Amino acid sequence: MDVKTVTIMGCTGSIGTQTIDLLMANPDRYRVHALIAGSNANRLAEQALALRPAIAVIADPAQLPALRAALAGTGIRAEGGRAAVIDAAGEKVDWTMAAITGTIGLEPTLAAISHGGSIALANKEALVSAGDVMLRAVRDAGANLLPVDSEHNAIFQSLADGNRAALEKIILTASGGPFRLASLADMQAATPERALRHPVWSMGAKISIDSATLFNKGLEVIEAARLFSLQPDEIEVLVHPQSVVHGMVCYRDGSVLAQMGAPDMRIPIAHTLAWPARLTTRSPRLDLASISKLEFYPPDLEKFPALRLAREVLIAGRGASCVLNAANEIAVAAFLDRRLGFLDIARLVETVLDRLGAPPVPDLAAVLALDAQARRVATDSLAVLA
Repeated sequence: MDVKTVTIMGCTGSIGTQTIDLLMANPDRYRVHALIAGSNANRLAEQALALRPAIAVIADPAQLPALRAALAGTGIRAEGGRAAVIDAAGEKVDWTMAAITGTIGLEPTLAAISHGGSIALANKEALVSAGDVMLRAVRDAGANLLPVDSEHNAIFQSLADGNRAALEKIILTASGGPFRLASLADMQAATPERALRHPVWSMGAKISIDSATLFNKGLEVIEAARLFSLQPDEIEVLVHPQSVVHGMVCYRDGSVLAQMGAPDMRIPIAHTLAWPARLTTRSPRLDLASISKLEFYPPDLEKFPALRLAREVLIAGRGASCVLNAANEIAVAAFLDRRLGFLDIARLVETVLDRLGAPPVPDLAAVLALDAQARRVATDSLAVLA
């Protein structure tokens, strides 16, 4: 059996640590080349000592001395800073986990794509902000882009029969988050602590808030359009509180193929890690008899305007999705810092979209410039809504 070489970007986060769990359980099938983290030097050092990569990189240069001290005498190269992250991401391997949250992960992901291996994409913001740029890079490099988000991975698996031309629409499911049954008044008074309390998934702070606002689903609608070449009216969203059915493909003959599984991110990670084969995991097995019922219903767009904004952005095209993503990142950070109300997250995003519209973004430089402009406008607009 061939041994796959692996790089993990965002190795100390939730997706990164679950990826490492799978690698540790299959040491004969994978060899880790690089581990890349943000600022958690202690955890990165522990992972590096366990996996023995060629290189360990910390994005925060202030943490580099601690990392080098922890890895002294091991033969593992320790580097730090933004340039080191991009350089390490660009070193050729068979498979890369792209799990650096936010648009900060865009340049490292493009560096990984450039060597033409398989890219397991867990950073939806990169594809949302720079979809055309990323997909062009994937084509030019002959890379394989494998979706890790449970919903997109479900669609990817359900399209495995190759009948893409017969597709009528796809359905992305949403748990509904912690405010699925809440009133607008209750949501207006929501605290970060309540919004972070997801009823099903265990995730990082930013994606947890996006799940509470359904901005994560809005970003996933945009990402699905990019990944599977879909029009807005070919993508439906249904609230599914049990989080058992992760995605469905509806075909023109009336058939519906659904991918199901326990709400465990190790399942889609394992699918991309072993693709096109399958990996045995210790993830919980689905017990439909104990679940007994599965519910589906349309989302409330008054409570969750993020879905409306995402569809408007898809129709507008060009740089609108970059603006939406950047404004949302600023809004989420302000909410977590208690400088913005929960319902004001979507209001701030819509304000920035109204201001900036959909400028052209022909290349990476244009994407990064528009991203920075949208962040400035969002920050300036905070005073009005706060």
